[in-house]
Amino acid sequence: MKKSPLIVLLALIISYSLGYSANISNFNFSVTFGQHPVGFRVVHQYDYSRVYNSAFNLEGIPAISERARPIQTLIWYPAQPDSSARSMPYGKYFELLATEENFNADSAQREAAIKAALAFYGVAEKLETERVQPTRALWEAKPASGRFPVVIYAPSFSCPAFENSDLCEYLASHGYIVVASPDMGARSRYMTMDIHGIQTQVADIEFLVGYLRNIPQANTAQIAVVGYSWGGISNVFAAVQDDRIKALVGLDGTIRYGNDYLKEAKYVTPSRLIVPLLFLAQRTPSLEELAQDGFDISASFLNDIKYSDFHLISFNGMSHGDFSSGWIRLRPDEMFAEYTAFEVSESYSWMTRYLLQFLNAYLKSDESARAFLKDSPGKNGVPRHLLTAQFRPALRPAPTVPDFARELAKQGFDKAPLIWREAKKKDAGFMLPEEEVKALGKQLMRGGKLNHAIAVFKLNVTMYPESYGNYDSLAEAQAAAGDIQGAIANYKKSLDLNSDNANAAEQLKTLESKLRK
Repeated sequence: MKKSPLIVLLALIISYSLGYSANISNFNFSVTFGQHPVGFRVVHQYDYSRVYNSAFNLEGIPAISERARPIQTLIWYPAQPDSSARSMPYGKYFELLATEENFNADSAQREAAIKAALAFYGVAEKLETERVQPTRALWEAKPASGRFPVVIYAPSFSCPAFENSDLCEYLASHGYIVVASPDMGARSRYMTMDIHGIQTQVADIEFLVGYLRNIPQANTAQIAVVGYSWGGISNVFAAVQDDRIKALVGLDGTIRYGNDYLKEAKYVTPSRLIVPLLFLAQRTPSLEELAQDGFDISASFLNDIKYSDFHLISFNGMSHGDFSSGWIRLRPDEMFAEYTAFEVSESYSWMTRYLLQFLNAYLKSDESARAFLKDSPGKNGVPRHLLTAQFRPALRPAPTVPDFARELAKQGFDKAPLIWREAKKKDAGFMLPEEEVKALGKQLMRGGKLNHAIAVFKLNVTMYPESYGNYDSLAEAQAAAGDIQGAIANYKKSLDLNSDNANAAEQLKTLESKLRK
């Protein structure tokens, strides 16, 4: 009788526990782990705000399973020391492939899911060696006391949440809680390569940000999102929309290559990205290679970043797949050609060192980590020719209303036009979105802060002098503050720009009649 893959997996795990001597792994992780043991657990939960399963199955019969989006959540965390605990084998992660969509799968369904996943990823050849390799993860170990910053890990296209489990374990050992879920399409296990797919993963990231409130040890004021490949465009989209995200890491992220998606999502622009970004890149392909592969090279999001502390680390010996330890582990031998498995592992190890220092610098405010990022690779002990490092500090203020408002709070709202002019000296294209500035002024008016509102509307007039609506808003705020002469002057300017502005004409009559009395 032929043994099922699930039975083989269990046999391998048992043999490991009895002292099975495994073949040597492709992956050699030459890093120093932190002081914390690494706990690991899985939470099966649903996002009830989104539909995942259809109302009817493929035979047209009404579905009886849960229809909400399943979010299989993997959590690595600093754990309490336990001398009796034994780390789980790498194969334990592969069991999770069976329950990514169906948390209540029976043995037959689990076997089918694992078989389908292994066929899709094409990793069966090396899996028998890797399944029995030890990890740092201790299954459901007791969490360490204290609160820790959080890393949300966004996987690559259609990939499982544990694709970079070695990185996740490493970060947890150094005092981070790492949370991840599989990269799945909106209505099926496999992702779609379109803007809808990106937004689906963004929603998963947002779900995990919300879930952090259920983890007592999580410091929700310090959140970073690490995204590999496809996850490395979704995390940028998420950070542009959610300022709870304080730092980003791209593991050769698609943001470098995804101009088509950026054109479609016009709100995701380099000027809107204001959190620190570490981009860890493969050896730089030529423009000809990029064009040949169909990438739009007419613009570069990374080159246009100005308002984010931007660190670019390029690895001469890494290809795109090398940014996943799972792929290094499971890659067939013949695919290690130009660089050996050992050399690729060494580059990966240095990648994780830079990643840790970046998180320490921006989530833990560690000055030694900031110095590491700014020092030359040679001074940091990096072998020659392995990588190059670049850094561009952020300009401030950024051309976003929240960031500009913080600057106004520091220097005074009355200095708004001056602050804007100074910003334009650093960046000639510096502009704040007109409608967002207007909305800020209206909000200040509703809060009774008329002088602040007037300053904001004056800024909008300075930036957009041909927009009649800005004079209209300024005049309204001045009238509310009792500056009748100023209001009259600006309603007249509004009418000069748009003679059909009925509101300005009506308000002007009212104000002029007040003056005559």
